[in-house]
Amino acid sequence: MRKKIDSNRSATMRAVTSKNTKPELAVRSLIHRLGFRFRLHRKDIPGNPDIAFPCRRKVIFINGCFWHGHDCTRGARVPINNRDYWTVKIARNKARDARHLVALAASGWQALTLWECELRDQHLQERIKAFLTLYP
Repeated sequence: MRKKIDSNRSATMRAVTSKNTKPELAVRSLIHRLGFRFRLHRKDIPGNPDIAFPCRRKVIFINGCFWHGHDCTRGARVPINNRDYWTVKIARNKARDARHLVALAASGWQALTLWECELRDQHLQERIKAFLTLYP
């Protein structure tokens, strides 16, 4: 029975991607419809943001609630198996995200973090538009 569980879990974890996720594609489509053009996954910007607007010096991160430890119900859930590992891993992810935000601010970039659970919000379009149109 243990082998079957491990096999299922391995298949599930292999299916998790870090780029071009459904939430990311939905936000990119929305931004494109708003008329903004952007760059993807710029490695030369701290944090390798999901979406970058170099001429505006703005970036958008689209975070999964579980992986980045959001305070919603999905993000607050800790797996039953290997609980210690996941607690430490998510804490490391949160610390890394905070370091990236500090580095971005220090180099003159503005960042917007969108959470997976917020993508259903009816005011998301206005929030993104306000972020992208307001200049510092």
